[in-house]
Amino acid sequence: MLHVALKDKSYDIKIKRNGLKECGQWVSELWTPQKVAVISDSRVAPLYAQMVLDALKEENFTPYLFVVPEGEASKSFKQAQILYDKMTDADFTRSDGVIALGGGVIGDLAGFVASTYMRGLHFLQIPTSLLAQVDSSIGGKTAVNTDKAKNLVGTFSQPDGVLIDPQVLDTLEDRILQEGIAEIIKAAAIADLKLWHLLETIEDEFELRERAEEVLLPSLIVKKEVVEADEFDQGSRLILNFGHTIGHALEKNAGYGTISHGEGVAMGMIAISTHAEKIGQTPSGTTKKLKKMIQKYHIPLQQKKEDKQALYQTIMHDKKTRGDKIKIILLEKIGKAKIVTISLDQMQEFL
Repeated sequence: MLHVALKDKSYDIKIKRNGLKECGQWVSELWTPQKVAVISDSRVAPLYAQMVLDALKEENFTPYLFVVPEGEASKSFKQAQILYDKMTDADFTRSDGVIALGGGVIGDLAGFVASTYMRGLHFLQIPTSLLAQVDSSIGGKTAVNTDKAKNLVGTFSQPDGVLIDPQVLDTLEDRILQEGIAEIIKAAAIADLKLWHLLETIEDEFELRERAEEVLLPSLIVKKEVVEADEFDQGSRLILNFGHTIGHALEKNAGYGTISHGEGVAMGMIAISTHAEKIGQTPSGTTKKLKKMIQKYHIPLQQKKEDKQALYQTIMHDKKTRGDKIKIILLEKIGKAKIVTISLDQMQEFL
């Protein structure tokens, strides 16, 4: 169990293998009986939704299952509106709750809906992908994408709790597992040399799946400590965006779902570190270490040649942009990151 201690709202992250079967008891410790919108997607719902619904019913909750299509394209105003309508039809009020059952897309979408429907319902996260378990389910960021940029519209809204069941990773496709590993590599690179060394001892993504608890806990601690220090992303929390500025642009420009979030982040980390080494902002050899670690876990790095100008135009809408400046994240060394402010013109050089 990890405790996230924030100024206005704190909560626990519970890590328990096979905990999904007992999620009703967990919810009953946090909420009184009420209506619960279990929001999931077309891949996860057939696997785990009935288990969650049954567990909630056993504790006298009234659950409703709302399923959206699988994939990044569902993180949209269109799907949010559909969910608002379904909840309205079911007479949801501010005394009711929402549970996100799925990966990062579902966590972001369900969190956005929960924080905006009637200006806020109760909200819980049950992340089912490695990426969501180590990253997006913690910290209170919710968002939907627009045609212009990824995560452009959203809220800061902390959940009432997070339940992580490592057992569900057994049903993940390799590519989905790998994108979560990209975020774990990022966490190690920016803030935890010990975790980096642990990743070096693990043979590949298949062994990592078997040893999930070993990497989940230190990855979560990195995220937890950064969020506690800067809940609203105004300062030090920006280090969590290492690789994301370029990665998000790659995702958006390729068409959401073509390049996964983890693949985008991996390519972004390599791109930004390559130029940072050239200009002396990152130690020589750092990019080689990053690339070796990424390739060890078979995370794809090779894509078609990108349109630099199109990437630049997308980055101009990045949330880290302020006027004609943008904050980027560079590595001082493996295990330590820094925030650097550059001009948008300079950003083109990193592309």
